[in-house]
Amino acid sequence: MRDEVRAEGKDLRDRTKGFALQIIRLSSGLPKSPEARMIGKQVLRSGTSIGANYREAYRSRSKAEFSAKVGDSLKELEETAYWLELLRDSGIHPVDTLKPLMKECDELTAIFATIIKKVKAQNDLS
Repeated sequence: MRDEVRAEGKDLRDRTKGFALQIIRLSSGLPKSPEARMIGKQVLRSGTSIGANYREAYRSRSKAEFSAKVGDSLKELEETAYWLELLRDSGIHPVDTLKPLMKECDELTAIFATIIKKVKAQNDLS
């Protein structure tokens, strides 16, 4: 499993980095209201942590460490989705510019959830 992920890892590393860069651009373009600043800090923290955690998973020394770091990435994705929903639902940021970010967040969530399921299935076989 880890070999499969390593083979695909560069793409996922690039994709999570690209997502982080989009989050950085989003947060820097938010209004300067107290609400927008608070949500901006939260989405910036969680949205940029995804790739950092995945890079740690990619270089993990054990299956347990790999699983934990991929799990951390998934948790950060779920949190990022929440903050993006708040930006959308509160009207702080235009919906049209959030749609691509929210779609990418959903797709990354599905990828990381699949990785976790595969790792658990392999651990059950061991």
